[in-house]
Amino acid sequence: MCGRYSLATPASGDLRARFALGESLEIRRRFNVAPGDDVVAVTTSKEGEPRGELLRWGLVPFWAKEPKVGYKMINARAETVAEKPAFRDALKTRRCLIVADGFYEWQPRPGHPRKQPFHITRADRAPFAFAGLWASWHGQGDEVLRTCTIITTAANDRLTAIHDRMPVMLPDQAAEEAWLDHATPAPLLGELLVPLPAQETVPRAVGPAVSDARHDAPDCLDDAPPEDEPAPAPSPTLF
Repeated sequence: MCGRYSLATPASGDLRARFALGESLEIRRRFNVAPGDDVVAVTTSKEGEPRGELLRWGLVPFWAKEPKVGYKMINARAETVAEKPAFRDALKTRRCLIVADGFYEWQPRPGHPRKQPFHITRADRAPFAFAGLWASWHGQGDEVLRTCTIITTAANDRLTAIHDRMPVMLPDQAAEEAWLDHATPAPLLGELLVPLPAQETVPRAVGPAVSDARHDAPDCLDDAPPEDEPAPAPSPTLF
């Protein structure tokens, strides 16, 4: 799964140019993006023109009775996305890019009470886009909620020791354009929903700050501290 990620790149102007986000979209540095947050995305108009906008992370299908269902739909599995009622319609014409520069995953550690978090980036550390889907949900009155989900796939060989799933990181601008293009045939879409090659990803162990979903600060990216030294055995005593 993908339950947390980052967009900490300081140069928002570079992001706007790279992803055609426009000048009016608010872009903040984010060190710990969590489900339910507003995220930087690229969607398309009915005519297929790309546009930058903020979407709520956690897809709420148009037929949902209440928006809290989105917390159960932060991810869509590549293997079943074309079959699930919540995602199959969006896959046809409501595909989006979700802009990031890394994501987090937690690795169980035998003998330790807490999992070890890792921050995973491209090898070149450049920003990239997750393959995503978006939806509009209409509530009472004029309430409109625009939401998204991140598509996941099997982890590549470098990341399987951390987790068996990873988000779909589109490899380049050509793949991003194909993902957004309404005319891209379904078989080609399936070919895009694959893991980024192992040599193009770099995992780095980070400290525990990121484990608090409410904490969004630079220390989320700090290197993991050295393992604690084992406590010394107590000195023997005669009494």
